[in-house]
Amino acid sequence: MSRAALLVLADGRFPAGAHAHSGGAEAAVRAGRITGAASLEDFCRGRLHTAGLVSASLAAAAALGVDPAVLDAAADARTPSAALRGAARRLGRQLMRAARATWPSAELDALAAEFPKGAHQPVVLGLATRAAGLGEQDAAYCSAYESVSGPATAVVRLLSLDPFDASAVLARLAPELDLVADRAQEAARRVLDDGVEALPAASAPLLEIGAEAHASWPVRLFAS
Repeated sequence: MSRAALLVLADGRFPAGAHAHSGGAEAAVRAGRITGAASLEDFCRGRLHTAGLVSASLAAAAALGVDPAVLDAAADARTPSAALRGAARRLGRQLMRAARATWPSAELDALAAEFPKGAHQPVVLGLATRAAGLGEQDAAYCSAYESVSGPATAVVRLLSLDPFDASAVLARLAPELDLVADRAQEAARRVLDDGVEALPAASAPLLEIGAEAHASWPVRLFAS
């Protein structure tokens, strides 16, 4: 195992398509819920402990070798918004292309064949982590970090927020990211004995509502 592979996978320049998505930040900015660094931190904290925890747990379970089709169905059940389900599958399709080119894998090939329009991004991320020779904790960290780094990067563009302030937000959230990654890893290991019902189903209603509204906008900077 090369831990450096995690740096490649988590790098914002990895061509997985995440740069086109704000993680709900664009809708939150328009609604006035994000106006600067402090409210961005609140938004990211809420996202980390809800949607971020769910995604990290799915990714960790996939990295452990849990059936990805079962995990994809679990992801669907935990994503009420059709707009968010669509975004997750588009991101999964793009990540699949990048991962297969970077770490060729029979498991990735099989998942791509089973879900030609894209599996949920966290499930693909978990298999990509596995293909890179990494473990479930690595998958959990990568997914949890993506859940907050995406909105932080988007708000720099949306509000012309100082990038130093956005980076400071992520640094302050680091201890909580550790906590979420640990919880995700524990949940993923329980899946091996108890099935996908052991995965968290944390709710973030404003993210769901905002995603549905955002999808109807005629003009938007980000895809979701």
